Amino acid sequence: MVSKIRLAGIAQQSTVNGQGLRKVFFSQGCSHHCDECFNPETWPFTNGQELEISDLVKQVVKEKYLTGVTFSGGDPFQQAEAFAALAIQLKQHNINIWSYTGYTFEELLQMSKKDKSIKQILLNIDVLIDGKYKKEQADGQLKYRGSANQRIIDVPSYFKTHKIKTLTF
Repeated sequence: MVSKIRLAGIAQQSTVNGQGLRKVFFSQGCSHHCDECFNPETWPFTNGQELEISDLVKQVVKEKYLTGVTFSGGDPFQQAEAFAALAIQLKQHNINIWSYTGYTFEELLQMSKKDKSIKQILLNIDVLIDGKYKKEQADGQLKYRGSANQRIIDVPSYFKTHKIKTLTF
């Protein structure tokens, strides 16, 4: 298992990247290149900085006031091995995890058949906001997502029922 993760940055306290007060880990690297992306500086895979996953977990665990963490980007699933390691270690402490991705949930399920790291992320997160940001479907009134095509998915529910359950806020 990898011990380092490449991040574009960390938001220490956010209320817009998931329910409650969250620490947000912004993945460095994204090949989706959505038109009018909120974080185009996260696209290059070589920018940002490498950080020790164990140090990040220690930070989160000692911050008792947090509701949870969010993986954003870039695209965390394009650094699947590192984000899987982070998710597994956070879940060992019962930390609530949300993740954003430009992939659809169905694409990730297909990809997870060949990439065990993607499967490990999915098995250890609570909520997935899926799909590319589409400026023609942008809606500033949507909570926790930028465009109407994106879904807020209850991931553990899917693995129990094999039916996609979307959440509304």
